[in-house]
Amino acid sequence: MATPDFIRTIRATAGQQLLWLPGVTAIVLDDEERVLLGRRSDTRKWSVIGGIPDPGEQPAACAVREVYEETAVRCVAERVVLVQALEPVTYANGDTCQYMDITFRCRAVGGEARVNDDESLEVGWFSVDALPELNEFGMRRIKQALADEPTWFDPMS
Repeated sequence: MATPDFIRTIRATAGQQLLWLPGVTAIVLDDEERVLLGRRSDTRKWSVIGGIPDPGEQPAACAVREVYEETAVRCVAERVVLVQALEPVTYANGDTCQYMDITFRCRAVGGEARVNDDESLEVGWFSVDALPELNEFGMRRIKQALADEPTWFDPMS
């Protein structure tokens, strides 16, 4: 995925040390309660939509922006689904990051799903009972977005 310019600037002086960064995930549903997913160009796997807020950008605005940039779907953020500190990740170039993910349930309000940037190979709508293979991260967030009540989990698990 493309590294935002502000992170490149930080990396110029911070090197590859751990950066603590905000991240957002958007679980986008349409009127048929189908989930919008993208097949990533870096891993070639299906995934939920997400990204990193620009400096000063509100998390919900970032979720809406990322969905449009990646899929050409217009959406509105309905509610926060989950806030979770993720495990650190080390990228192929040696850079290390840890994200505080804020996941939003979003509702599609326009646009036709299509690949809209170079981060995705495919995009599409999937019924919940016919999702492609997803990692635990995506499955947990979809399940939580579809629930009508908060779900508490043991942060140590």
